[in-house]
Amino acid sequence: RDFNERCAQCSEVNWGLTDGGRFYCRSCHNVTERTREVVNTDFISNTRIQTISKGLRKQEKTDGGCEWYVCEGFQLVLKKQAEALEALGVCPQMKDEILCNFWRRYLQKTKQAYCNRPAGETVKALSVCDSSTDVDSEPERPSLLHLLSLSESEGDLQTDCSFASSISKVSESTSVCSGSVDGSLYLMKNRKEKLRMTMPMTLSFCYMALLWLREPMTLSDLLRFVAEGHIPYLNVFQHFPEKMKLYGLDLKIFCVESWPVYEEVYNKMLELAAFLDLPRFPDITDSCFLHPDMLCMKYLMEANLPDELHNWTCRVVKKICIGEADFLTLVPGNKSTRSVKYDVLAAAVIVVVLKLLFLLDDHYEWLLSDFAEERNKNNKEGGPYFEFKKWYKVLKCSLDVKQQKLDEERAKYLWRCEKPLFYSAKKKSKVLKRRQMVVNLQNQFGKLSGSVQPAEKPNPSSFQLSWSEENTDGSCFHGHSLKGILQEKCGLLTAMNPDYWLCTVKLCNEKLCGHLAHYREVDFPQSYHFVLRLFSFLLRIQPSYIHDEVCVIEHKLFNKKLCKKPKYNTGLRK
Repeated sequence: RDFNERCAQCSEVNWGLTDGGRFYCRSCHNVTERTREVVNTDFISNTRIQTISKGLRKQEKTDGGCEWYVCEGFQLVLKKQAEALEALGVCPQMKDEILCNFWRRYLQKTKQAYCNRPAGETVKALSVCDSSTDVDSEPERPSLLHLLSLSESEGDLQTDCSFASSISKVSESTSVCSGSVDGSLYLMKNRKEKLRMTMPMTLSFCYMALLWLREPMTLSDLLRFVAEGHIPYLNVFQHFPEKMKLYGLDLKIFCVESWPVYEEVYNKMLELAAFLDLPRFPDITDSCFLHPDMLCMKYLMEANLPDELHNWTCRVVKKICIGEADFLTLVPGNKSTRSVKYDVLAAAVIVVVLKLLFLLDDHYEWLLSDFAEERNKNNKEGGPYFEFKKWYKVLKCSLDVKQQKLDEERAKYLWRCEKPLFYSAKKKSKVLKRRQMVVNLQNQFGKLSGSVQPAEKPNPSSFQLSWSEENTDGSCFHGHSLKGILQEKCGLLTAMNPDYWLCTVKLCNEKLCGHLAHYREVDFPQSYHFVLRLFSFLLRIQPSYIHDEVCVIEHKLFNKKLCKKPKYNTGLRK
């Protein structure tokens, strides 16, 4: 009370005492060199002093746990995911600079940290600072995602004691218990908030950082690595420190019992980018992996299609101007332009090219295939002509096997965490003993039944289907020629097929219908459905989303002819 000087950093007069007896500003946490002189120790012992200290953690709890906050839990999840991505080859800058700054900005925007606590409010003032330094020195803001004292010794989420006590009182007054201090308040206060932090939003943060760095990883790749267990997401709370007790409402927040959904993660990423007021992202140029020309090359290789198709995909991309940086680059909050899903866009371009060349109407592609088969039998010179029928049989066999394996793995997936959860130090030995007994019984029954033990996880790969031209069975079509379906006209190669059928004549309102076009398998040729099914497996999304993008590309490609309102909607001349 006797120290009335203004803070040199924020000019406020709101001082408290650290454990070392130094004055600190409660508004900005600036620690001065000034110390309080103790004259009468009896007076000090009877005076209530508010300090920033580690006493808030209450390490002396009988169950051995500490007090922790929900944002600390999500912070630990982000840190583990960033480390996993770094192990997969992502630039270390993502974790240390990009993702960390995004997370800080989110905490500041949601008034959980890096802000002045509003007067009269309690739950919005979590101030994060680094306690790795001595309490007598000036606290530094964290430079990495090392804000967690519960997982590492460097960090500590510190708050005002009066604020912590108010939270504890409210938490104790609720009937539902949780391991975290603010678990019940988190669910009650943020129920109506659109950008309340959730487990899917951790993936939105990661994808946003990947996109900022223009890393060669699409959203479909990210979600596939999550499903394969290479990136912590399912049962991620097993990585929480033992002192971080997790029960009650905490399980509702951090326990995930469903696979991440592409649309949900993507839409939340767009909302986050706008909410954080991020500037225009770095340009997606033709040298970036996310450019349609690059991704089309990758998906053509994975779909085992001829290399010559890449020239056609590049022509379509150039024709409708979807390879320009202004079209591909994300501008947060810009509602005038449609956001780009790079992997879906590339897959849709390939589908449109296949329709241009083979029509995919369950008739024309088989005629071309019969012609190519006869030519390959009679003429052994030069490269073989591409046979759509043979390609269909090879891909269908491989795709059915892969799809069945994926369905079985998902059906057998154990949602229960491998690491047992125990909420008391007294029950720890009993829980671990019971868990070990279950594991031993499973191993014994496995040996008796002759079941094969699951092999070690293979290294993650960008390709789910691989084809080698060295195979003697002719199952690789990369080097096959398209001469049988092309003709030269005015010095350019054009398709012999003069017709094209549109998936839809008029696009729907995406905001009202949820889709730009409606897709039902029975309404379209089986060849077209098979191609959609192939790419939906590669991207792990519904075929309807690829169908939507195909319709958009078609309307851009045939915009002039659509404006003329042709008499026949099912067949348009090129």
